[in-house]
Amino acid sequence: MDENDKPVLIYSTFPSAAEAERVGGALVDRGLAACVNIFSAMTAIYVWEGKRQRESEAAMIIKTRAKLADTVVAEARKLHPYTNPALLVVPASGGSQDFLRWIAEQTAKAG
Repeated sequence: MDENDKPVLIYSTFPSAAEAERVGGALVDRGLAACVNIFSAMTAIYVWEGKRQRESEAAMIIKTRAKLADTVVAEARKLHPYTNPALLVVPASGGSQDFLRWIAEQTAKAG
């Protein structure tokens, strides 16, 4: 498998499951992601602008190919409601060949 076709997961967080669904749906509709998984309830604790924060958030995992990762990050950032959204690209080192092929097929039109 070519390096550009290898699957990657992109992790992000959102202020709500509805926001994650809006962004995730756009990525799938544009063929940039084969699938997104949204985890609707989690708590984030972090420091922002010098103050400790505690917020309810939703997490999303975006399944795509390495070749599209920069485009997906840029598009998600453009659509994201946060000023500095969490967007982390995580390479996948293996998995079910049928599933990996499906990711490649679903994202083939995007590049």
